[in-house]
Amino acid sequence: MSRNTVIAAAFNNARWCDAVCRTHGHPGELTDALWLNRVEVPPFYPNVVTLTPEGEARQLEAISALTLPGRWGVKDSFATLDLAPLGFEALFSAQWIQFSSGRMAPTTASGARWVQVRDPAALAAWEVAWRGPQGPAPTHAVFRPGLLEDSGVGIFAAYHEDTLVAGAIAYRAEGVVGLSNTFFAESRAGVLRAELLGQLLAAFPGLPIVGYEHGDELAAWCALGFEPIGPLGVWLKKT
Repeated sequence: MSRNTVIAAAFNNARWCDAVCRTHGHPGELTDALWLNRVEVPPFYPNVVTLTPEGEARQLEAISALTLPGRWGVKDSFATLDLAPLGFEALFSAQWIQFSSGRMAPTTASGARWVQVRDPAALAAWEVAWRGPQGPAPTHAVFRPGLLEDSGVGIFAAYHEDTLVAGAIAYRAEGVVGLSNTFFAESRAGVLRAELLGQLLAAFPGLPIVGYEHGDELAAWCALGFEPIGPLGVWLKKT
């Protein structure tokens, strides 16, 4: 495991979570042990992200002190915590992955037109596509226009004619680029995933790309040259 890269990936992810929460008017708190948010956060985002494989006692103390309604999440970035005694259940386990700087993306040609989202209307349409036809009906947007003003954020979209067929968010911080919120038209997922990698390498030259995946998505990204670098887990508070 590349310890330093995993720590950078965890900090990057925490800063991304904070950027999203900040656009909702509720930024979190960053310490050397964890990032936490003491209020309700947007859907699909955690209230805690751990930032070091040490300091379990401080992390557990901070987590146990949070009192929030409903089910809320903890991203255990190093898979070192047992949160079951605090009333949590494991949601999933995953692997941090890395595509090293200097590697080349596969050459593909789907015919899709790749752009970066630059305006609020395009962002709203992007979120609809990200949620998908089976996704939960939004009560309000997760990704708000304030993200478009953050120089570290890149929101990528691929169009075939007028149809949005793929997308992703990249966040530059801590010397790495965090990849998240990917979606691909099922019939073209393989080629679009490879093209996205090429877009990221062109947009963020010289920086490693990191993220986390599990199951089929983990296998798909590793087939493109990503490498697993360490485990993580996500826990949800029981109601």
